[in-house]
Amino acid sequence: MDLVLATRNQGKIDEMRPMLANVGFNLVNQSDTDIPSPVEDAATFVENALIKARAVCAATGLPSIADDSGLVVAALGGAPGIFSARYAGEEATDGDNNARLLRELASHTDRSAYFFCCMVFLRSAQDPTPLIATGRWHGEILTEPKGDGGFGYDPLFWVPDLKKSAAELVKAEKNTISHRGQACALMLQSLSAQPFTATR
Repeated sequence: MDLVLATRNQGKIDEMRPMLANVGFNLVNQSDTDIPSPVEDAATFVENALIKARAVCAATGLPSIADDSGLVVAALGGAPGIFSARYAGEEATDGDNNARLLRELASHTDRSAYFFCCMVFLRSAQDPTPLIATGRWHGEILTEPKGDGGFGYDPLFWVPDLKKSAAELVKAEKNTISHRGQACALMLQSLSAQPFTATR
């Protein structure tokens, strides 16, 4: 049976596909279909993840996994938060968002932050018991970008234990410790306990 990854973000797809390779379903990217992306107008990560997953389930009749994730910065009261992908505007690039983050933090000494990911699995659009997994990845915001890998805010996210930015980590290393990696691991545990996850 097919399982749709409810995202058009290629960076997320590149990270999630290998982590969910043993989920027991044939993974299909939403970006390879004509399924439109819904409006994410909720106030929390979990609600927005459910909106995405539910829309894809309704459009395809298939189960789906969606994640909603972002950067939470203490000195900015939790911003950019759920607006991380469009912090500098609806059509903002990663560079635009990073530039705004640096401007907003210019006068702050507290640069602590964490990435948050909420991942949900829905069997159908009417599924009353979604599987939900979350992950948090703590670090600090640099004063300038460092590294060429990753996407989003990775070049500004410093991982103190490794003395590297997220953009300097190799993919396998990042997937082991990141917010999305943590959420994927928990999701796999939940899915492995379900009778419908055997490979079909």
